[in-house]
Amino acid sequence: MARAKYPVGIQTFAKLREENYVYVDKTALVYELVCKSVPIFLSRPRRFGKSLLLSTIEAYFLGRRDLFKDLAIDSLTDEWEPHPVFHLDLSGCAYLDKGSLERHIDMYLSDWERIYGDENRDLDLSVRFSRLLATAYRQTGKTSVVLIDEYDKPLLDTLGKEQKGIHDYYKEVLRGFYGCLKSNDRYLRFVMLSGVTKFSQVNIFSGLNNLNDISMQETYSTICGITPEEIHNYFQEGVDELAAKYVKSDHEMAEMLREYYDGYHFASDLRDVYNPYSLLTALENCKIGNYWFQSGNSRFLVTRLKEENIDLYRLQKSVETGTKLQDIDLAMVNPLPLLFQSGYLTIKGYDMDFDEYTLGYPNREVKESLLRSLVPYYIENDNGNSSFDVKRFVREVKSGDVEAFMNRFQALFADFPYDQVTDCELHYHNVIYLTFVLMGFYVRTEYRTSDGRCDAIVMTDSHIYIFEFKYNRSAEEALRQINDKGYALPFAADHRQIVKIGVNFSSITRRIDGVEIER
Repeated sequence: MARAKYPVGIQTFAKLREENYVYVDKTALVYELVCKSVPIFLSRPRRFGKSLLLSTIEAYFLGRRDLFKDLAIDSLTDEWEPHPVFHLDLSGCAYLDKGSLERHIDMYLSDWERIYGDENRDLDLSVRFSRLLATAYRQTGKTSVVLIDEYDKPLLDTLGKEQKGIHDYYKEVLRGFYGCLKSNDRYLRFVMLSGVTKFSQVNIFSGLNNLNDISMQETYSTICGITPEEIHNYFQEGVDELAAKYVKSDHEMAEMLREYYDGYHFASDLRDVYNPYSLLTALENCKIGNYWFQSGNSRFLVTRLKEENIDLYRLQKSVETGTKLQDIDLAMVNPLPLLFQSGYLTIKGYDMDFDEYTLGYPNREVKESLLRSLVPYYIENDNGNSSFDVKRFVREVKSGDVEAFMNRFQALFADFPYDQVTDCELHYHNVIYLTFVLMGFYVRTEYRTSDGRCDAIVMTDSHIYIFEFKYNRSAEEALRQINDKGYALPFAADHRQIVKIGVNFSSITRRIDGVEIER
């Protein structure tokens, strides 16, 4: 029997169906969408199936019933009359100068104008699009469908401070272009825009009446991505193949896939969604790996996290209101909405009384990849930080050679150029957290006990390290607090050796200036 064909990177519904790729049937939800008359907006992380969703909607409005044979929508409707479809994809361009956006839109408009015989490149982009909608209606007698994919890519590409001029210019271009949809409402059957983020602060959508943002609606929380039930229904063959390769039971393999790729929640119902790109790539390659993070450019995001002195540990326990999560703070004073909408954080809990969402890393792939991408900004110096030998550090922590790995820690801080740091204490804690997490150790910071909370617990197979860090005080005081507060008591019955470590960091010398160890 032929191996299943997994649609990695396939964004065209017709190609997927005609070439017999595995398709997870989302068409019941698609039918709910196409019955709506108000413009629809959907935000999802990159490579999460937004383009395939719009392509599916396009095929429906083109009347391609043949492509939907045996799918849910085929039994839900007999309305398959074709409509003019204007599908604008803004993802296929690098927006490097002020003219890039207009040239890209012009390419689409010229193609459509050749179809409807109404070419006039001397007019404004929005005027040309308005004429097209009217001409299509006169020629076909049908209202049009407008689908705009990755509407925000020009804005995301120019989000950095050094590109503010181009960014502001693109906002005006897009506001005018999207605004023409309002005045041509009588020619429109269906409108949908998709993107990673929602820039509502800059009034990009001010021209669209009653925009229906379905991004955090429970009804559509699984319209993109793959649910646990869908894995069982559509991909069991691939899971079995992975299980055989990794010598695991079906249950163990399912847990491994869940750990790496599940954990996304896009609404307060907390329905699990797997990252489709990573899951499909793992099935196609028959190999577990960090695929989604490697497929994009996170440089801007990680740079901003460093510049804004974000507490990396607290990211996984952040709380934000629903209103703020759906809007992007262009000044990036609050990075949580961008981290959430981009897929680096997801919903972990919801408090209905206060409309507050608790956020956290969705899965192991995202957490490890994001933290690893931050290493050059926190741990390495311009010379590559040759004094910090990762392999030796891991061996020393595992073997219990505390003096050796703390000496290595001291050298690490001594090497770092602190003139680049605005908050030394936060940087100090972030480096410690990153170092232990990325070395593969279990780390809990601010571990609560009955009499307080210690700064960090690091666990290996043979040791439990209890850390208390002080800033401009003394290592003796830090160690005394571990004992006075009984931070080791919860581990009294554990077979592993307990090591208490008090550390002080000096803002004057900008390095660790004291370490006290008690086994």
